Amino acid sequence: MSRKPYKRRTYWNEPTMTWWERFYLFEIVRGLSITGGVFLRNMGKWVTGRKGALTAYYPEEIRADYAAHNRGKHILTQRPDGRPQCIACNMCATVCPAQCIEIDAAFDPEDAAHPKSPSRFEIDYSRCVFCGFCVEACPEDAIRMVKETPDLPGGDRHDMWFRREDLLGWQPQRDVAKPYPPKAGGSPGGTR
Repeated sequence: MSRKPYKRRTYWNEPTMTWWERFYLFEIVRGLSITGGVFLRNMGKWVTGRKGALTAYYPEEIRADYAAHNRGKHILTQRPDGRPQCIACNMCATVCPAQCIEIDAAFDPEDAAHPKSPSRFEIDYSRCVFCGFCVEACPEDAIRMVKETPDLPGGDRHDMWFRREDLLGWQPQRDVAKPYPPKAGGSPGGTR
C-alpha cells in the first residue's frame, strides 16, 4: 500500500518572506542591536547614578511593571475579638473559576449573631487566577485582596497552600464594611 506524500495546504493570504528575511543574519544583527541599545542605555543610567529601567526599592516602592489594577494576595478580615469575619457561606468557593478555595464550616452555638465560622479556610495559589470574584461575591467583606505579594512565588506546590492562619495573620485588618458586635461573654482578645 503506497501512501501519498503529504501536501501542505496553501492559503490565499499566506505571508511570503523576502530574500532579506530569508537570510537570517540581518535579522539576528537587528535583534542584537535592539538588545544592546537597551543594555547600553540602562548601563549609562547606572553609571551616572540615575535609577535603572525596572529597579524598584522594595518595600518602599511597588514595582512599576505591575498593572494599575493588580489585585495581589488574599487576606481575611477580622472581627473585634480576632476571629475571622467569614461566616463560611461558601459563596467565594462557589464563584471561584479555578476552584482553588476550600472551606469547612464550624458551628458555635454560644454565638447567636454569627454561629458559623470557618474551621478550615485554604486557598491554593498554584491554581488561583487572581480574578477577584471571591472578593466581589463575599457578602460579609471577609476576604480582600491587597497589592503587596511577599513570598507568594514558591518552588513547591505544597507551599502554595495558604491556610486560615496565613490569611489572617499577614496583614490583619479589622475595618470591615459589616461589623458584628463582639461575642457575648467573650474576652476582648478572643481566640482564633
